[in-house]
Amino acid sequence: MRKPAMAMKTALFVFLLSVLHCAVCRDVTLPTGPLYRVAGFPLSVPCVVSGHEGPRTQDFEWFLYRDDSGGRQMGVVSTRDKGFPYAPFQARVRNGEVRVERDSGEAVRLVIQRLRAEDQGNYECYTPSTDTVYQGNYSNMVTVKVIPDTLQISYSRALTGQPVPEGAMLTLTCSGSIRSQQLTHLSITFGKRGGGDSSGSGAGGEVSTVREIISIDKMLGIVPGHSYKKRYDDGEITLEKRNGEGGQGVYVMRMKAVRPDDSGSYFCEASQWILDPDRSWQKIAQRMLDIGNLTVQQLAESLSITSSPRGEVTLQVGSPLILTCEVLGLPSEVNSGLLVQWMKRGSVRSDAVVAGGVEVEVARMSTDGIVSWGDDLSRANGGSMEKVAEGKYSLKLFSARPVDTGVYRCVVSVYAGRSNPGPSTPATLTQKSEGVIVNLKTKDVAVSAVAQLPRGPLLKRGSTITLICNATVKTTGPAQVQVQWLRWPIPEPVVRGSVSDGAPPDPPVVETPRLIAALMHDGVVNIHSNGSEVSVDRLSAVSYRLRVHQAAVEDQGMYACHAEVWGQDPHGGWYYTGVKAESNALNVYLYARAGDLLLIPLVVGVSSALFVGIVIIATVTCCFMSRLAKQRARK
Repeated sequence: MRKPAMAMKTALFVFLLSVLHCAVCRDVTLPTGPLYRVAGFPLSVPCVVSGHEGPRTQDFEWFLYRDDSGGRQMGVVSTRDKGFPYAPFQARVRNGEVRVERDSGEAVRLVIQRLRAEDQGNYECYTPSTDTVYQGNYSNMVTVKVIPDTLQISYSRALTGQPVPEGAMLTLTCSGSIRSQQLTHLSITFGKRGGGDSSGSGAGGEVSTVREIISIDKMLGIVPGHSYKKRYDDGEITLEKRNGEGGQGVYVMRMKAVRPDDSGSYFCEASQWILDPDRSWQKIAQRMLDIGNLTVQQLAESLSITSSPRGEVTLQVGSPLILTCEVLGLPSEVNSGLLVQWMKRGSVRSDAVVAGGVEVEVARMSTDGIVSWGDDLSRANGGSMEKVAEGKYSLKLFSARPVDTGVYRCVVSVYAGRSNPGPSTPATLTQKSEGVIVNLKTKDVAVSAVAQLPRGPLLKRGSTITLICNATVKTTGPAQVQVQWLRWPIPEPVVRGSVSDGAPPDPPVVETPRLIAALMHDGVVNIHSNGSEVSVDRLSAVSYRLRVHQAAVEDQGMYACHAEVWGQDPHGGWYYTGVKAESNALNVYLYARAGDLLLIPLVVGVSSALFVGIVIIATVTCCFMSRLAKQRARK
């Protein structure tokens, strides 16, 4: 019984030893076949060796067993012997059409640059031994099938090279088809070389940059190029597939608004794909077709903005102001959206326009024809902005006022190729016209304002504060004064003396005045105070009164009046002349009432009496309790 057991242990030991040796023995790996490749296009077959002894860089030899060779091998190429190739491959190896490319010391690729029909067969990758013991697998084989080239590609119309205006639509059409007995897929790519996106230059000139614009991949998915993804997401670049004649697919790419950097040489590329047995997709054929050159003419080279009347215009107050803006140089074949704005810069000073200041928007017309006004919304009823002709816009102010003086410019933003751009779409180009200086002849106007506090008894809390504002206007023709009453808090007195840390005292804080009430030029009273009751009236042609009833502590402070002069135009409308004056400041302080003063000693007396009484009661109680305690102690 012991001998069979010993024999079994010996057999198991030999088996484990062989498995251990096999785990470290040489192994040559090739992709799973068969591999279908197209005649006339490259073949690349990887070969990897592992588990070997000796140097890391191994030699490789490739053999071919043709289908009609009866099992005879044919040397293709070797990494160690230049004379290894057989006659059919010698010339092809010498000119580099057939070669071995190394990925590493243990991995190479057999590359046949232009595959031929007679290259079909079984390819063997053999690795000469560098091991001390010959064990493992020193070669492997894969089957290569060569199929005919049936990839076709064409275009319907080539680019002529004539300049195309910026913003025009570009349409490119490419047709492609495959007629193969194997299941293969087709992909189509539109691309561009050179043009505005060349990234550098070399010794011989600009480096030609190739950019993929958009493609339909092998699974019929749309894939935009990296540089064109945003334009694809915005709907500016599209690609669609149509069914053509004879089973061909027709692919149409549209670029809605070309840009200057879209200039360049355009091409269409068709690729044939197959799914290998290892479930990887391989490109087995590719054909590129040049469609032509595109040159985009920049809009800035032709666009110009003019405004009229030109130079300077002087009007009487109340006269209509009409300005015209004309957009020239827009290409007629491009449907572009226009944003037209009228901007004004300047101020009124002695009948002259003073340049400078902030440029403000007077009115605008959006790309969809909607007119909106700037900060002065009253102009919506006193003016208009219209499109009078194609590329011609007018601004009308029915009755010009002194505040309308300034330098006017027409600003036009062009959205080339986009008639209705989105709110975040940037303008293709923005240009301004020359400035038009607008002056108004106004009458000489002068105004002065004096604030008075009528004589009377001392102002006390609860009484009525009465203030008078005398506004005198010197001018010819009708005029009205608009009066506003303002109040500041009484500033706290600055305590003078030494400062402990040696630093100067902080300056007093000047607070913003508060608007109490206003008497408008048309007689309307606006009350802005939310405290005591306030009333404003006009005593005479030059005298205006403010009254604060039942005044409280919060109503005391520094009061002043602000006078603005309004004139009347020939049409009877009133306008602000820009002339104003501010009066002197009046300090208003409210004293306490007599009843409040009598209440103070009464409250102090009662408080003192209560305090004295409590002290007396506490003292008596304390002495009585002390004496009572002593008597109890004697007993």
